[in-house]
Amino acid sequence: MPAPQALVVSLPVEELRNRISPLTGVEYVDWNFSTPPPREHIDVVVLPYLSSMHPVLALSQVSSQLVQSPALGYDGIEELLPAGVTFANGVGVHETATAELAVTHVLTAQREMHRMYRNQMRGYWDQEDHFVPGLADREVFVVGYGGVGKEIVRRLECFGPRVSVFASRRQIATDGREVYSVSDLDEALPSAEVIVLAVPLTAHTRGLVNRDFLARMADGALLVNMSRGPVVVTKDLVREIGRLRFALDVTDPEPLPQDHALWTAPGVTITPHAAAGSLAMGPRMLTLIEEQVSRLRAGDEPLHVVIRT
Repeated sequence: MPAPQALVVSLPVEELRNRISPLTGVEYVDWNFSTPPPREHIDVVVLPYLSSMHPVLALSQVSSQLVQSPALGYDGIEELLPAGVTFANGVGVHETATAELAVTHVLTAQREMHRMYRNQMRGYWDQEDHFVPGLADREVFVVGYGGVGKEIVRRLECFGPRVSVFASRRQIATDGREVYSVSDLDEALPSAEVIVLAVPLTAHTRGLVNRDFLARMADGALLVNMSRGPVVVTKDLVREIGRLRFALDVTDPEPLPQDHALWTAPGVTITPHAAAGSLAMGPRMLTLIEEQVSRLRAGDEPLHVVIRT
């Protein structure tokens, strides 16, 4: 009786190849999409991280059981995938790192670290009567309660704010938390001192934060965008420079033009889509790949499938 064929898994970077656990009946091959695929059929294709859409387009050259993305977001991917693709996203890889940066943005703004850093660069010890907003007892909204939103809430609560959570519909979450609907935001917005966006980009969330949304925010409130750039209407942010504060890890367009008003605006912090840039990513991605491979070897359905074409 012939031996069963090995499960073929392509890995895009040498680090994964060097660290992945060897398994009997599994063959690992290198493919970073800069060359034609090394096999006509690859059971698990792992996409490169922070790549353009070209790797997705190259999937038409190979058949597979599973295409594994290292990213959480997958907006715009489905229409580019060839027929017959099962596509999973990177659940569990980036949530904690994204939450870390979200809290960093909130604390930087609420503790006025920008002002103190500027004073440090001038060698100026400013101990005037500066009472910063801080986080304790502040009214904080987190919009989006998926994996990223939950991790953000968990970290923020350590600092003692009053946290309200909003998502696509009213519900009691599996952790027992009361979640309000995004439609409840209109009435609630004037009471928010900090709003953190952690929603996926969909037809419903595109342009969610627009001129009307921003106009309802209280003077001096902070908006933190950890979602996708198009969730916020950029030109409407510009109109509110000076009245509101913004911390943006994503923008629309991305990157912003070099002469864009937001770069140097007072009360604005911009990071270059850096939320996932943590050393936690490698080991977490490795764990996810190994789990997916084990499931396929056992004949089980892969985890975190978001698209089947």
